[in-house]
Amino acid sequence: MLLLLVGTGSGQNTTRITLDQAIDLALVHNHSLKATRTLILQNQAQEITANLRPNPTLGLDTQFVPFFSPQDFSGENLNETQQFDVGISYLFERGRKRQRRLQAARDQTAVTRAQVADAERTLAFNVGQQFVSALLAESTLQFALEDLKDFQQTVDISETQLKAGYIGEGDYLKIKLQLLQFQTDVSSARLAKVQALVGLRELLGYDAVPADVEVVGELEFQPLRGNREDLQARALRERPDFHAAQLGITAAESQVLLAKANAKVDVNGTYDFTHVSGENTASLFANFELPIFNRNQGEIARTGYAFQQSQEQQQSASDTVLSDVANAYEAVRSNEEVVQLYTSGYLKQAQDSRDISEYAYKRGAASLLDYLDAERSYRSVQLAYRQALASYMTALEQLKEAVGTRNLP
Repeated sequence: MLLLLVGTGSGQNTTRITLDQAIDLALVHNHSLKATRTLILQNQAQEITANLRPNPTLGLDTQFVPFFSPQDFSGENLNETQQFDVGISYLFERGRKRQRRLQAARDQTAVTRAQVADAERTLAFNVGQQFVSALLAESTLQFALEDLKDFQQTVDISETQLKAGYIGEGDYLKIKLQLLQFQTDVSSARLAKVQALVGLRELLGYDAVPADVEVVGELEFQPLRGNREDLQARALRERPDFHAAQLGITAAESQVLLAKANAKVDVNGTYDFTHVSGENTASLFANFELPIFNRNQGEIARTGYAFQQSQEQQQSASDTVLSDVANAYEAVRSNEEVVQLYTSGYLKQAQDSRDISEYAYKRGAASLLDYLDAERSYRSVQLAYRQALASYMTALEQLKEAVGTRNLP
């Protein structure tokens, strides 16, 4: 991962990251996601367990040992009187139980992989949303600093006018007090930026980026060209949570087959070697349950209902995907209209109104109240425009999450 290092005036370097870099870092370093990914490894370990065969059982015994008649311990007694048995038994599973267990475990692993992919999708959205918040905080801070600098010039000019007798002390004090609002805006913007970057660093992982991380990018409007129906169709192909629901049907079907396999009666076979009365003999035994009462009826019925449940969950997931895309799409369009309202003329009108009022006030053709009101309106419109851009970009991130892809038309 290549991070951009920018030198500062103090000789230090600041780490700057783009949105794509931030998402890549989060997918690698986010500890919550890393913990979720271990579920795949746990499922793979369960596949090993499911594929294991039963262990054979070794049996040893000796009978008629003269513990209470030590004088009878002799080779003849050992050969003629005492009995020794050595046997080995093995459980023969019927109904392809091991294969069914393994397939059920593999199907569950596939579901888990899709669920982990869905966690990655959610994390990418959270990072994108927080990144936009950081961009908004940075833009607001830069605007507040520029606005403070411009108004400070107005205060300086007013001070000169006061000394020259062009304005009264009352008007000068009103302007000077208005400077407090600009200074407060800068302080609030700095705090918002710090909090946004801290939240972003938490998502990326504190070990992924240094504390002085900065974001690279601008609040900008990128028009969406796709239509809702195409995006919904794409979401049904891309969304990992919908894939997980589809794979859940396969996993549920595997559980049904496993339950039916478990209903098959297993056979326990035993081979014994026996030495007694000087003779060596061998014996074969077989035992198995009689499936009179327990034929695994309950588990077969339960897995059948679970299979029906998975089908309904798949349909519910499909409805959720379509609804998420529809809601996100409409949010994008709504925010797009708001942004276009500002760019269609309101931004320029607010700028012109302030410039005209400032020019007129400095030349005595407008009142102080008119100038301060125009200044407040300009600042309000500029901040609202930045918020509208951030809302639009956040809505785009939400649409990307709803569709399940970072690449929208």
